[in-house]
Amino acid sequence: MITIYGIKNCDTMKKARDWLDARDVAYAFHDYKAEGIDRYRLSTWSRKVGWEKLLNRAGTTFRALSDADKADIDEAKAIRLMQAQPSLIKRPVLDLGRGKLIVGFKPEIYEAAVPSAC
Repeated sequence: MITIYGIKNCDTMKKARDWLDARDVAYAFHDYKAEGIDRYRLSTWSRKVGWEKLLNRAGTTFRALSDADKADIDEAKAIRLMQAQPSLIKRPVLDLGRGKLIVGFKPEIYEAAVPSAC
């Protein structure tokens, strides 16, 4: 089963979900702002794609962090921050199963990786 992780009211999430819906791709949606995200899953994602790719430094949530929180970020600190403030996780995270993850939304990447009518 494909699972898309993100925040319900995010414009990029809407684009990704619309893309999946238009192709009749079955998926589960996990709103990590409403449901939370566990440290194990963040650690697993970090090992697969790198914490730097997961951490959304471009958003307002990151810009609002204290200078101390922004300083000296390593994997452990990034995971703590993302778990405490899920808006810091780049969206969406698409889990295709069998260890395959896509972070962010680009139609051409989805087209190449996502099977239709799952």
